[in-house]
Amino acid sequence: MKPLLDLAEGTSRVLVWVGGTLIILSALLVTLEVFLRRLFNISLGGADELSGYAFGIATTLGFAYALFQRAHIRVDALYNLFPSWLKLVADLVGIVLLAGFAGVVCVMAWQLVADTITHNSHSITPMRTPLVFPQVPWLFGWLFFVVCAVLVVLAALMALIRGDVARAEALIGTKTIDEQVDEERV
Repeated sequence: MKPLLDLAEGTSRVLVWVGGTLIILSALLVTLEVFLRRLFNISLGGADELSGYAFGIATTLGFAYALFQRAHIRVDALYNLFPSWLKLVADLVGIVLLAGFAGVVCVMAWQLVADTITHNSHSITPMRTPLVFPQVPWLFGWLFFVVCAVLVVLAALMALIRGDVARAEALIGTKTIDEQVDEERV
């Protein structure tokens, strides 16, 4: 299981860099658009549309990385009052629900992309962008996230079966203050 998790985590690092690059490129495109409009009263056209696609794709490409970094937002007002065994149960239930939710989104996104392909859908903008181009990488991000979430759930369950609570907590638990401080130092 560890080699699969390592491969998935490494791939998530690459994908988060791809997503970040998309965000930077879209910011540059929008900046160029603003300057061209202000200085020369001309427009490239479509900067807002392309940046919207870039944002959607970049977001889903970052989901798996956030999973491996245990960076997804949690509401933990009562969590810190729980005994350690209940924290672990809450973490396991939370990650299973997150994976399940993402799975449902994937099914719906898959249907959306299938409809787009079937009907050869295009955006209703002057660019008339074939929607399959932004939707497929967006769907890929969701699918990759679900695969990674399932791998993390399975690895945590296997760790628990072996009695390795520390490993399970390292996979699905919230980051401790010490872990967060150590990351800030790097």
